[in-house]
Amino acid sequence: MEEPRTGGPIHSRVNDAFMRFLVWREKHVKERTFIMFLALLVGVLAGLAAMLLKTAIHYISRAATSTINVTGGNWLYILLPAVGVIITALYVRYAVKHNISHGVTRVLYAISQNKSRLKRHNMYTSMVASSITIGFGGSVGAEGPIVYTGAAIGSNVGSMFRMSPRTLMILVGCGAAAGIAGIFKAPIAGMLFTLEVLMLDLTTVSVMPLLIASITAATIAYMSTGYEFEFFFAQSEVFYMGRIPFVIMLGVFCGLVSLYFTRVMNFMENFFGRFRHRWVKTLVGCVILSSLVFIFPPLYGEGYGSIVGLLGGDTSSIVNGSIFYGDRESVWFIILFIGLIILTKAFATSATNGAGGVGGTFAPSLYVGCMCGFLFAYVINHIGFDISLSTKNFALIGMAGVMSAVMHAPLMAIFLTAELTGGYDLFLPLLIVSTIAYGTIKVFEPYSIYTMRLAQRGELMTHHKDKAVLTLLKVGNVIETDFLPVKPEMSLKEVVDVISRSNRNLFPVVNDRGELQGVVLLDDIRNIMFRPDLYRKLYVSTFMSMPPAKIELGENMDKVMKIFDDTGAWNLPVVENGRYVGFVSKSKIFNSYRRVLRHYCED
Repeated sequence: MEEPRTGGPIHSRVNDAFMRFLVWREKHVKERTFIMFLALLVGVLAGLAAMLLKTAIHYISRAATSTINVTGGNWLYILLPAVGVIITALYVRYAVKHNISHGVTRVLYAISQNKSRLKRHNMYTSMVASSITIGFGGSVGAEGPIVYTGAAIGSNVGSMFRMSPRTLMILVGCGAAAGIAGIFKAPIAGMLFTLEVLMLDLTTVSVMPLLIASITAATIAYMSTGYEFEFFFAQSEVFYMGRIPFVIMLGVFCGLVSLYFTRVMNFMENFFGRFRHRWVKTLVGCVILSSLVFIFPPLYGEGYGSIVGLLGGDTSSIVNGSIFYGDRESVWFIILFIGLIILTKAFATSATNGAGGVGGTFAPSLYVGCMCGFLFAYVINHIGFDISLSTKNFALIGMAGVMSAVMHAPLMAIFLTAELTGGYDLFLPLLIVSTIAYGTIKVFEPYSIYTMRLAQRGELMTHHKDKAVLTLLKVGNVIETDFLPVKPEMSLKEVVDVISRSNRNLFPVVNDRGELQGVVLLDDIRNIMFRPDLYRKLYVSTFMSMPPAKIELGENMDKVMKIFDDTGAWNLPVVENGRYVGFVSKSKIFNSYRRVLRHYCED
């Protein structure tokens, strides 16, 4: 019988040549130098991916909305978002066959729990799905998917060149930074995104690769689309220092709006999570999304057209394509309309993702921030204050405020807003509003919209090295199983026989089903174990004791260490659904901790 072919002679020669290159590289090229080269390669690939995604979204959206009437309501706004979400859901369900939503959260999970390894299909599947979702009007952003795509590119490039988990983490960060830099033309913001949101440490090893990847991707973006800023903004109105009190007020307002946005997103995610049938969830999400987009057309897609309009001082265009087009000149209608957009954007975004669409919350936070800043200044100007605030300036400043608070990334928000718009002359108010908005939400929410779920499960890598190292440790890796078990019905004589074969002073008590019933400590029976007259009279059930606590298999190590601190124990049993697995000792955790810490802190 003919053996199956495994690749042929050409494939074999290529593989052999590549392995020889890897051996040569290890001998002749320093690790740090090679990391710089890989960062450049990741920057090129992620930058091209960002351009491809932006182009796909643009052409799909232009083709879908070419017949839209701006002077009245459009029934297409009911149809198009639902069509895009359904196509995306079918693609993910039957072609991808993996959940690819919540891209940034999945990157964070891969860094902290999966040694920074992402599947190969993540290099393109998020791009395909998000371009369909957003192009047809899903109220989400492309930045989450491009971060996921860039991170997957970095992970797979590093894996191909057999890099260590520590280097893979850096390359994942390079890919994410390059994705942001490429799609926004914002290299500094791309690097800061990785440091603040993905929480990579600021070290000599990580900073240079991040800068190289970000600058490379931004350069590709500039070469592809020109040197214009992503959002055109001309500061025609000077910012006066007397406006600082209003900037402070805007910071608090943005922080509270961000809290509302975050809480609604979490509420809606839990709401959609309760649906057992996939297509019922899709139907409900499509109804919510299509209804909101029909009533409020600015919710269609990323909403960047509305941002450009407000930054350009064009107020009335916000109602283009709406059934309320005739009311565009009414001041109080504009206030009500934009206020409702701010309140409903979170519902539209979560409905898009909940129904099966693929997109991120990056663009929605920028969008809500722009609306908040504009609305704040617009209201102040029309309620009788003897002052005139620039709605353009405050719309731009608000973008930094909400993004800073939602993502818990004030530095990234400041530089991203400046790089997106060229609004460097407003750097001081950007600093103020970003800092105050961040401080406001921190009072209520210690974690960002990306990290709170992972933090609740103890799976979040942080800048705090102790907690980061504990995150990398797993209970399953420190379990000791050389404890000899005894049964409740065993006599003292049988226990003594077990003790004679053991080099431990602790013995788990388990029943016939393997369930932990208690423990026997050698110190507790030392005074009776040498009395033969008690050998047939005493049984394990009479002298065993309960452990001070039990640890569930899969428990996060931060919680395990808290249990050790609370109980003062040095050994605790590990169970899985009540069944005995083994013991974990504080000394074994400390040894593992020191080993991982040395590796984690290497430069």
